[in-house]
Amino acid sequence: MEVTRIFDLLPYYAETHPSKNVVLAGKEDEKWVTYNIHQYREIADQVSYGLLNLGIAPGDTVATVISNSPEWNFLDIGIMQMGAVHVPIYPTISDSDFLYILNHAEIKAIFIAGEELYKKIERVKPLTFCLENVFVINPIDQFHTLKELTDSGKQNPDPERLAEIKSGIKENDLVTLIYTSGTTGNPKGVMLSHRNLLSNMEAVHHIPKMGAGASCISFLPLSHVYERVMNYVYQYLGISIYYVESLATITENIQEISPDMMCAVPRFLEKVYDKIIATGRKLPWIKKRVFFWALHLAQRFEIEHRNGSWYHFQLWWADLLVFRKWRNALGNKLQLIVSGGAALQPRLSRVFWAAGIEIYEGYGLTETSPVIAVSTREKGGITFGCVGPVLKNVTVKIPEDGEVLCKGPNVMLGYYKDTGMTREIIDEEGWLHTGDVGIIEPNGHLRISGRKKEIFKTSNGKYIAPQVVENKMKESPFIDNIMVVGENRKFAAALIAPNFEYLRSWCQVKGVEYSTDQEMARNPLIRKRIQKEVEIVNETLGSTEQIKKFALMPVEWSIDEGELTPSLKLKRDLISLKYQDTIERLFE
Repeated sequence: MEVTRIFDLLPYYAETHPSKNVVLAGKEDEKWVTYNIHQYREIADQVSYGLLNLGIAPGDTVATVISNSPEWNFLDIGIMQMGAVHVPIYPTISDSDFLYILNHAEIKAIFIAGEELYKKIERVKPLTFCLENVFVINPIDQFHTLKELTDSGKQNPDPERLAEIKSGIKENDLVTLIYTSGTTGNPKGVMLSHRNLLSNMEAVHHIPKMGAGASCISFLPLSHVYERVMNYVYQYLGISIYYVESLATITENIQEISPDMMCAVPRFLEKVYDKIIATGRKLPWIKKRVFFWALHLAQRFEIEHRNGSWYHFQLWWADLLVFRKWRNALGNKLQLIVSGGAALQPRLSRVFWAAGIEIYEGYGLTETSPVIAVSTREKGGITFGCVGPVLKNVTVKIPEDGEVLCKGPNVMLGYYKDTGMTREIIDEEGWLHTGDVGIIEPNGHLRISGRKKEIFKTSNGKYIAPQVVENKMKESPFIDNIMVVGENRKFAAALIAPNFEYLRSWCQVKGVEYSTDQEMARNPLIRKRIQKEVEIVNETLGSTEQIKKFALMPVEWSIDEGELTPSLKLKRDLISLKYQDTIERLFE
């Protein structure tokens, strides 16, 4: 059957994989609870009936603020197949953003995970305009539960009405509002249709060459369009989805499931890499020599056996002695990682590929549902440092100013209640202006060099693309994050957040007493070591791009403290304000 609306995935799944035992799985009371397609469809229908019984009508908005779980899917399909609009909200946003979204989207009902969001709802609900119903997944005394809603749907089904509503839903109808966090101002509600999301699913589903016997783990937030579309891809292909309990348990969950693939962001891959390196540093002398020989070999890896026979003979030994242990730590079956959300260091790609774990980097925006370009398994489909070829159903052009423009069925319907902002990003010819600067390489692969609005000019009139410099600096295991500054100044400088976890390991090996993160950031020995890392990268940069001075931050930057967006991008304006005095001292 044809899948033209997202909820068509369920009957399509039932038709193509009728005997598949595990579609969705989540942890409850330390046990994996699984759902087959028949249970999935039944509960999603109960959600729809329950919402209809509440008086929720087609076109109304329903929000979810819950972690990745089978319940997220029951709600997603249940909401959309009865014509309502699903508004997934990231749970750690501020109270002010939370209240803004609830009122701006005119949310009628909301589902929250449980106790951790109770206080937030309690604070903002009296200030909302339309919110009438609050449900929790995990029971709390004062609120109704998801089970109560599904029980209501089970006891009062209306299949004729639901079938009538479903038959009237078109592929270009609004199906979801996704509020982008942004780095300044209020969140913007991105309007996406069934066609937007499914066009992306259809364009990328060929990348995982896996059958219905495969499994994956999911830990990136389903409230973000990146993991959400991949969630639909998994269901389209019949890949079993296991939702991890938390990032704290991901290693344990990987060992339990032995997944074939997963999606990640570069920050996660950097952390995995750093742990591997920290483990290698603690090995006995001979094993350590072998470990770092294999690592340095991996850093020279090229696709399609371009390194030659001698290199691959050495790589075979490196795999036997080192890399297979890495794969064992990742469940032993992991074949494929899709990376998105930010630029991936080419060094990381090379190392994982050499270790037998393929990484495919993609690029896009929430406004493009999200993928514009992605690496593929086809011959010539990978170029380290690029985000792959443009999707076959998408068109990209790059005018003289270098901004990447996009047109295709993935481009959003617009910003909710904001035609002015919509006109700013989508021009009269239908080209969406991404705000990113890039080039198309001769082999057709897209290379992104930074954000257009983040490129700044020094007082000498020289332009600097900070992301290019930052990504090179972050290749150092000593540097967790970095922000390049220097607009209208004589030179470029940087705020550097050290990788304190790696520093602890380094100090232990070097016999340096580790006190607190704050004190280590002031330690002259640590500063000297990071200075060496900066100098190594400076040698690869033009004279105007080189970091002349830097300041070490006493803490790692985080979402909770406000320096990073939920997708782990730098909030440059906030960081600049927070560390204004530190920045001024750099240029004294």
